[in-house]
Amino acid sequence: MTLIDGRQTSSQIKSEIAARVADIVATGKRAPHLAAILVGHDGGSETYVAAKVKACAECGFKSSLIRFEDDVTEQRLLEEIQRLNADSDVDGFIVQLPLPRHISEQKVIEAIDPRKDVDGFHPVNVGRSSIGLPAFVSATPAGILTLLSRYDIDTKGKEVVVLGRSNIVGKPMASLLMQKANPGNATVTVCHSATKGIAEICRRADIIIAALGVPGFVTADMVKPGAVVIDVGTTRVPDSTRKSGFRLRGDVDFDAVAPNCSYITPVPGGVGPMTIVSLMQNTLLAACGDIYPAV
Repeated sequence: MTLIDGRQTSSQIKSEIAARVADIVATGKRAPHLAAILVGHDGGSETYVAAKVKACAECGFKSSLIRFEDDVTEQRLLEEIQRLNADSDVDGFIVQLPLPRHISEQKVIEAIDPRKDVDGFHPVNVGRSSIGLPAFVSATPAGILTLLSRYDIDTKGKEVVVLGRSNIVGKPMASLLMQKANPGNATVTVCHSATKGIAEICRRADIIIAALGVPGFVTADMVKPGAVVIDVGTTRVPDSTRKSGFRLRGDVDFDAVAPNCSYITPVPGGVGPMTIVSLMQNTLLAACGDIYPAV
């Protein structure tokens, strides 16, 4: 069994990005600039945004954090998005989700200029990605593809089971792995809450990508010997032994499943760091005009 180390891989990629940024700055151009909008004080969102700001510093990016209280109006938030859309100094920006209930997340996502949508959530980027056109790919699926590539895990002709059908992970992950690409060229089955016989379906899989948000859902009897298991789950569960009072648990029962696997990602330290570094990669692409050339 080989442990897929997302922390080590992401650190290596950040070093690669930083070297390219240094070359860009050496030519007299400015460093890439990522902005983040954070609404309210959700603990998870605070942690994620802080990690993204730290990653920007490690990559040599400029970063800006724009904060609003959780009672901000939808209109005010949309006005800020339009300001960032028009700001030529900002290459890409994100609006950290989830948002308060009185704000339509879909309306916010659609208000972002697709050329600055480095989260890859805008329907234009989702659509372009799904048919193989250049696009900003949603950060978590992009990070998983990078791990598969860097660990030389073959996906061509393999049977892949994606557990979960979210717009952020499950759907784009399935679409990307079906495409004629490397990684890709896989036969993909998507399972969800209405799927019957999930355990039997998983037992056929060469690769399982678990993105349900249900701690410990994937058990040893669901994984065939030699399978590759990618765990996207990051659910906070109570843990009185931790100072924080909680720990992160994945969708896979790691201790029981790992002995069956050829490769497996841990939680934390697997997919999570790759999600953040994929956001950095998208920001660099935005700054260089590699997806949408400057107009």
